[in-house]
Amino acid sequence: MSELEGRSAIITGAGGGIGAGIARVFAREGASVVVTDINGDAARACATDLASTGGTAIGVQHDVSDAASCADVVARAREAFGVVDILVNNAAIDQRIAFTDIDEAAWDRMIDVNLKGVYLMTRAVINHMLDRGTGCIVNTASLVGKAGALPLFSHYVAAKFGVVGLTQCLAAEFASRGVRVNAVCPGVVRTPLWEPLLQATAAEKGITVERAWQDALAPIPMGVPQDPEDIGEAIAFLASDRARYITGETVNVNGGQLMD
Repeated sequence: MSELEGRSAIITGAGGGIGAGIARVFAREGASVVVTDINGDAARACATDLASTGGTAIGVQHDVSDAASCADVVARAREAFGVVDILVNNAAIDQRIAFTDIDEAAWDRMIDVNLKGVYLMTRAVINHMLDRGTGCIVNTASLVGKAGALPLFSHYVAAKFGVVGLTQCLAAEFASRGVRVNAVCPGVVRTPLWEPLLQATAAEKGITVERAWQDALAPIPMGVPQDPEDIGEAIAFLASDRARYITGETVNVNGGQLMD
């Protein structure tokens, strides 16, 4: 039997990039998947792709920074699959900008999506999990959520540190009631979020985008980038019964770039 056979999962920000990779692994492992994304067309396209390879999935437009939208996703998931066994809080944005140029609106938007979004989605589903006495939540943090020395990303780093802290607090609060909460820290994954960052770096240094990409890979001991599915494999494990005694952990999945 596949690891997640018979389970249902909500995966936010899964219209592309890391989220889509997580969704592909979950579908392969037998989970019924609710794919959500701010881009509804992307969410539905991902769900269609999963279904075309034998998976069970629906796609839902979703703004994680909006409480009503989060409640609607949970309602849609329960309508489609009866229960919600797993929540993967993956949706995120980033922005490369000097701290002195971050206005209040930009700061608030970063926190609203990357940290408040985790709070809102967890709040939307947690009573359902607690009433059932079982559930698993996995949050996508970042290696800069543990080691924040990344210039020009201060609001992103602050949000990801918040995700790590929230993960630990929720794990402690819900452990005795059957709900496990963990996080993963991806490293260098070439998703659409990376492209504007690579282009900006290339322009500043007068190098090609591909050279900028190779420079980004240089600090990784394994010497190669990771695929979105690599993150999905780690999260699938944390969501499975094999990890039944793991909670409050933040697992590095970054080729050795950060070891702690």
